Amino acid sequence: MTSDRHATTLRFSYASPAVAERIAASVRPEAGAIEGERTSASLSREGDTVRVEITASDLTALRAGQNTWVTLLEVAERAGDT
Repeated sequence: MTSDRHATTLRFSYASPAVAERIAASVRPEAGAIEGERTSASLSREGDTVRVEITASDLTALRAGQNTWVTLLEVAERAGDT
């Protein structure tokens, strides 16, 4: 990526640390797999909270990164409910 000028942190809280770890483990492989020239993301978990930090070279890329990660976490949550 050329220049990280924009960043955001998404936080997702769950019912327990075990649920948060299950969700984080299911999406962790995506952190390196979906990065592009304009965006990057890192994933961490502390207690019952999963945190995704996204950096981007422009606002369009930042928005796309946010949409991607929100969708990934939503899918992981739904898969855990089945």
